[in-house]
Amino acid sequence: MFSVADTARLTFNLMGQNDAQALWELNQNPEVMKFINGGEPESMADIRSKYLPRLKKFTDAAQGWGLWRVCDKASKEYLGWVLVRPMDFFSDEPKLHDIELGWRFFQKAWGKGYATEAAIAIKDAITEQTNINYVSAIALEENLGSIGVMNKIGMKFIKKYTHTDPMGDFIAVHYQMPVK
Repeated sequence: MFSVADTARLTFNLMGQNDAQALWELNQNPEVMKFINGGEPESMADIRSKYLPRLKKFTDAAQGWGLWRVCDKASKEYLGWVLVRPMDFFSDEPKLHDIELGWRFFQKAWGKGYATEAAIAIKDAITEQTNINYVSAIALEENLGSIGVMNKIGMKFIKKYTHTDPMGDFIAVHYQMPVK
């Protein structure tokens, strides 16, 4: 079974269909949602009709794909999540050897290095336990916080392009790093 080792400050658990409340809570802050949908809090109906079916499609516990809940090791407080799935998963040609990482954290967790620490732990677990060649991340060009995490974990800018996704297309910056 795929696992992610705890860090000094964080623990990780794969999220699933019973985590609607946790997903909804995180999506209530306009600052958290700013670069996702322009800052609109999402309804529980959206979580149940969009997010959970989407999560079910790309979750594969054996491969480590899915949303990894990140919690403070000491307090057990839910801080956010890190996404793991093949790049272009929802296209006709998912890139199974290029794993996309993404992250979303509560605003109170920003600026403390949690996203970077979590992304590194999960990247390390993915590269040790699977046969992949690259780790990638995408973001809106204005999302300097996410781009900062990409740089801190060792990714380099690859391109700016129109990212196509069933939840909406957007102009993205793509960062990547080789793992082999």
